[in-house]
Amino acid sequence: MNIIVVGTGYVGLVSGACLAEIGHTVTCVDIDQKKIDALKNGKIPIFEPGLETMVMNNVQSGHLRFTTKLAENFADAEVVVIAVGTPSRPDGHADLQYVYAVAEEIGAQITDYTVVVNKSTVPVGTGRAVEDIIRKTYSGEFAVVSCPEFLREGSAVDDFMHPDRIVIGTRNDRAAKVMLDLFAKIKGEKLVTTVESAEIIKYASNAFLATKISFINEIAHLCERAGGDIEEVAYGIGLDQRIGPKFLSAGIGWGGSCFPKDVRALEQIGGLHGYDFRLLKAVIEVNNHQRMHFVEKMKEHFGGSVNGKRIAVLGLAFKGNTDDVRESAAIDIISALVKEGATVSAFDYEAVTNTKQVLADVPVDYAVDPYAAVAGADAVVIATDWPQFKDLDWKRISQTVGTPVVFDGRNMFNPQRMRSEYGFTYYSIGRPSATVA
Repeated sequence: MNIIVVGTGYVGLVSGACLAEIGHTVTCVDIDQKKIDALKNGKIPIFEPGLETMVMNNVQSGHLRFTTKLAENFADAEVVVIAVGTPSRPDGHADLQYVYAVAEEIGAQITDYTVVVNKSTVPVGTGRAVEDIIRKTYSGEFAVVSCPEFLREGSAVDDFMHPDRIVIGTRNDRAAKVMLDLFAKIKGEKLVTTVESAEIIKYASNAFLATKISFINEIAHLCERAGGDIEEVAYGIGLDQRIGPKFLSAGIGWGGSCFPKDVRALEQIGGLHGYDFRLLKAVIEVNNHQRMHFVEKMKEHFGGSVNGKRIAVLGLAFKGNTDDVRESAAIDIISALVKEGATVSAFDYEAVTNTKQVLADVPVDYAVDPYAAVAGADAVVIATDWPQFKDLDWKRISQTVGTPVVFDGRNMFNPQRMRSEYGFTYYSIGRPSATVA
């Protein structure tokens, strides 16, 4: 098929490259000329394992191309995918201006039956709105389909190629057939629903996963007070097949481009339809508190204040294997520490550039490697679950820090080993309190 993907952000670029990989001819369109020029030269704007190679291979084979001109490529398109951003507005609602702008452009260009696919995360009712916009200038046949993405940053290529499910929200059989043909080479259950159900499935999925994380973090607080070990508790809970083990890892909370935005948006959608999402409000509150609770642990260790302390923060991205710092716990923790008078040194394998943009007004010493970051520090904070942190020479680190104290916000390490073998005072989330061997 001939496919147009509008938007070369995270969802658009991954979707376009993967659709090209399975044999479709894909044109990715974006209004950012610099980004398009870079993509043509094989330079991708995000860090995502496997994506750069896939993009380069499909550009070379002719299956994937990039342009700023939608109009010149529209005539041959059978499917047009809308994959532009829907950021949160200050009130929590999704900002749909970019989706609607693309819909207007489609309405101006469409001349024959086309399937228009909403892959952007949009509130329920957006499919109807996009239809209405297109119909203002086009009276022929077309279809608007909701096909939400379920991509995890750090494993997005694999998630697209090997999905748990592909949700296709449509109002007619013709559009459903086109979409089933589009994904014919990808194994996984294809679920055909109404447009509205598909729109809700996306938000509900992310909200449920965020709820699981906030729940286990609440249980972690109980463990700290009652003497339990959250790792044992989570394992025991996860053995129940009705619950499962995934997303039961206690830590300093969820972040990224999806969970925060989607949970807030679903809460707002409920309000628009006259329903008060009390659970989601609590989920958000717990997540925000988790980060500040971690800072309070540090202050308590230092006698009530981190003023004048040098804190090394390892990890800046909201999770490992990505350079995304949107809603990252590390960002909030660094901001709080600096506000409390601490000096912060930081390191991340991929996210330093993005962090410098977000924390442009916050003084942070960015180190070239993790060992430089921790040198002379009064405490080391693990803020991102980069797997490489497990392979560091922690004995060496214990000898180069100012004081051997670790605050592990991701529960990455064995407490007993950190204490007895390396000599750290070691704090984590929901596990037995720190002692020094």
